[in-house]
Amino acid sequence: MGGFMDKIIVGVDEAGRGPLAGPVVAAAVILSVKDDIPYMDSKKCSETDRRWMAANIIKHSVCWSIGIVTPTEIDQVNILQATMMAMHRAVDGIKVPFDWVLVDGNRLPDWPYSAKSEVKGDQRFRCIAAASIIAKVFRDQIMVAIDEKYPQYAFAGHKGYPTVKHVQALESYGVTEEHRLTFKPVAKVLKKITFQLDLE
Repeated sequence: MGGFMDKIIVGVDEAGRGPLAGPVVAAAVILSVKDDIPYMDSKKCSETDRRWMAANIIKHSVCWSIGIVTPTEIDQVNILQATMMAMHRAVDGIKVPFDWVLVDGNRLPDWPYSAKSEVKGDQRFRCIAAASIIAKVFRDQIMVAIDEKYPQYAFAGHKGYPTVKHVQALESYGVTEEHRLTFKPVAKVLKKITFQLDLE
C-alpha cells in the first residue's frame, strides 16, 4: 500500500447483499493507531467473537458510521446500486477528516472521496475487516428486531437468507414488508399469490 501507511484510512464493507429480506448495511471505520487487535473477515468469526470485536471497535475507533438501504430502496434500484448507496451513506457519516477510503470488493460508489477497491480486502486490511464486523453485527441486530415482529419467519436464525426454512415460511405465510420483492424466490411467491387471486 506504500504511501497509505501515514494516511488516515476509512475501511468500508457491507453485509446483506444476498438475503431475501431486510436491509443492506454498510459500515465505515477509522481504526485507532493504538488498536492492534487482529480483526478478521466477519464471515470467519463466531457470533460471540464478532460481538466482542464490534464492541471493541465502537469503543476504541477514531470514528465509525453505518449506512442502511431499505428493502423498498433495494427494489427501486437493484442490489448492486443499493450496496453502493449504503457505502456512500456510511462514509458520509464519518465526521472527522480522512485521506483515503478502502472498500472491499471490485467496485466503488460514485462519490467525491479518494478511494480504492480491494478484492478480498476484508482478509487483507484490518480497517475493512473491522467494517465488515460492524456491518454484520448491526444488520444481525436489525434482523433480530424484525424477528420479533414476524416470529413465524425465524429471521433471528437465518437473518433473511434464502434457507429452506425461510422459503417454506414465505410459501406458508406470504410476503412481508421486509422482503425484497424483486428477488426471485420472493417474486415467485408473489406471482403464485397473484395467480391464485386471479382464479378466485
